[in-house]
Amino acid sequence: MAGNTDTGVRTWGELLDPRSMATHQQLGLVAILALFVLPLVLPAIWAFRVAGALFFATFVMSWDFVSGYTGEISFGHGLFFGVGGYAAGMANLHLDVDPWLAVFVGVAAAGAAGLLIGFPSLRLQGPYFSLVTLVTPIILISVFRFFPDLTGGELGLVGVGTVDKFGDLLFLPSPGFSPIGAAYLALGVFLFALVVFVAVTRSDAGMVLTGIREDETAVAATGKNPAKFKLFAFVLSGLIGGLAGATYGFSAVGSFTVSELLALVISIEVIVAAILGGMGTITGAAFGGAFFYILRTVMRNIEFIGELYFLVFAVVTLLFLFFLPQGIVPAAVNRLFAGGSPGEPVTDGGSTDAMAVLRDWMDRLGGEKR
Repeated sequence: MAGNTDTGVRTWGELLDPRSMATHQQLGLVAILALFVLPLVLPAIWAFRVAGALFFATFVMSWDFVSGYTGEISFGHGLFFGVGGYAAGMANLHLDVDPWLAVFVGVAAAGAAGLLIGFPSLRLQGPYFSLVTLVTPIILISVFRFFPDLTGGELGLVGVGTVDKFGDLLFLPSPGFSPIGAAYLALGVFLFALVVFVAVTRSDAGMVLTGIREDETAVAATGKNPAKFKLFAFVLSGLIGGLAGATYGFSAVGSFTVSELLALVISIEVIVAAILGGMGTITGAAFGGAFFYILRTVMRNIEFIGELYFLVFAVVTLLFLFFLPQGIVPAAVNRLFAGGSPGEPVTDGGSTDAMAVLRDWMDRLGGEKR
C-alpha cells in the first residue's frame, strides 16, 4: 500500500485519516463531532439531557469493561458511582475541598472499592461472585444510615448541608450551573473513558480478558493469571466509574443522593443498556447507554403515556432485546456494513491497526521485537 512504512504498518496520519476508515467508523466519527456541536445549538433543556446521557453512557461502559469482557456479571456496579460521588461530595462538604480537587478523592475511593470488590473474584465465580456484587451496595446503603450526620442517610448529602458545584474552568462556563458547561464536561469524561477502554480492550490485555470470558481454565493453562487480569479490570472500571460519579454529582445535572448514585435500579439499568447496545463491545455499550437514557427521557415526557411511561418503556426495551439479542450496534454493523476490510476495530478484544502502530513505535524506540 502506498504510503506505508517499511514495516507494513500504517502511520498515525494514515490510521486517523477518515478516508481510510470503514463506513461504520466514519459514522462514529461524525457522531462524536456532532456531540461537540449539539450543546451550542440545542435548547438548554436538551443540553442537560445530552449531559445526563453521556454520564450514564460512561457508567455503562465501565460495567461493560468488567462484565462484558470477563463474563463476571456485576449486579451492583452502582457501588462505584456511589462511592466515587459520595467520597468527593463529603470531601467538599466536610473538609471544604474544592470540587475540582475533590473529584480525585472520589476517583481514588472508587479505585479502592474496585480493589475490594475485585478480590472475591480471586476465589468466586459465576452466581457466587454476582451475589457478592449485589449485596455490597446494599451493605453500603445500610452503613450510610448509621452515619446520617456524615452521609445524610437516605436523603443524601442534601440532608447534611450544601455541596458546592463546579466553578468556571478556563474557557468552559461553569459545569455546575451552565447546561453547556455540563454537556462539555460530560463529553470530556465520556471521550476519556471511551479512549481508555477501547485502547485496553483492543490490546493484548483485552484478548486475555475475552479469553477469561470464554474459557478461564484455558487462559490459566497458557501461564496467564486470570485473577490478576480480573482484578485489573475491576480497579480500572472502579476508577472510571468513580470519575463519572464524582463529576456527575458536582455538575448541573446531578446531585449526591442515594436514588441517583447508589440505588439498585441504577445497576439494573446499566446492565440493560449495555445489552441493548451490544455487550462486550465498549462502543455498543456507549451507544446503548446514551440511547437508553434519551429513550427513557422522551417517553417520560410524552403526555398521553403519562404514568404508564415506565411500562411502555420496559416493553419497548424488551422488544429491542428480543429482536436484536446481540445488541443494536453489532447488529447494525453486521447487517449494514458486512464485508469490512481486515484490521478494523474488533468487538471483543484482539489487535487493531492502532496497536500495530504502537508496537511499531515501541520497536523504533528500542522495544522488544515481536
